[in-house]
Amino acid sequence: MDRSPPHSLRRAVDISSLAALAPLAVVLPFSLISFRLFWIPLNAGLGWLGVTVSFWVLPLGWTAAAVCLFLRFAQTLLLAPALGARALTAEEKTAAQPAWEEVTRSAGINPNRFVLRVIDADELNAFACGGHLVVTTTFALRQLGRRELAGVFAHELSHHLGLHTISLTLIHWYSLPVIALARIGFAVKNVARAATETFVAHSSALTAIGKTISGVLTGLSWMFLSVLYASDAVGNLVGHRSEFDADQRSVRLGYGPELAAALSTVITHGGGQRSVGWRQRLRASHPPARTRVARIEASLRHPSGL
Repeated sequence: MDRSPPHSLRRAVDISSLAALAPLAVVLPFSLISFRLFWIPLNAGLGWLGVTVSFWVLPLGWTAAAVCLFLRFAQTLLLAPALGARALTAEEKTAAQPAWEEVTRSAGINPNRFVLRVIDADELNAFACGGHLVVTTTFALRQLGRRELAGVFAHELSHHLGLHTISLTLIHWYSLPVIALARIGFAVKNVARAATETFVAHSSALTAIGKTISGVLTGLSWMFLSVLYASDAVGNLVGHRSEFDADQRSVRLGYGPELAAALSTVITHGGGQRSVGWRQRLRASHPPARTRVARIEASLRHPSGL
């Protein structure tokens, strides 16, 4: 099969990358609320020192830090360790590097533009993150041959080419203030409840006040957590389109059979099963492996439809 780099496989915004921003629309308003709640005590504390800080310093500073996440050196030094990913050993490089260089060469891309990392995990998995990271698992490196590994790398590279990773990184970044506020809320709630039971149990009025405060904090914390659950659900639904689009890019790149073989290996190991019920479908980040294989094989039989 001809594996010359087609022009359509360059980095470009597509429908999937735009749809993947939907979860960000869910998270962003609550992220701003979180910044506001953090700013209130911060501004009050600095006010004692005669310093005034505009509220917008926090969200704008957070956004500036998000831009740094897409710099290659920041992803290598900060993002990869935060994900639990490490550099490949010499033995792992022997398995992964030839497949990766083959795929990037087919796409007409310098392999050194991206960073390969590995996570110690007993599951067949790989993902793309930031603007330059491609992460796989030790289990995948052990279980997949060079042919299947090339198919996996083609799929992850296709996510980068479709700019799908930008929205995913931003969603996780803007979720952090919401997560922090929810955790603080639960912690303060526990402190308020313990203080109520220890110090004011003798007073029914003070006990009622303590329980009210604890209840309000619990409600607020669960509200912020529900936003994260909703964002994940929306992200999973629109993410299925991104997975299918990355599969099709892999086919156009010339690695459809290799990717189908890798997905078949996932099926053999009991992964990629079809979700049963709407709850499982909302929690499923990927479409069923059998469905993906069927679509890939259909595209290989009818390449004119790509």
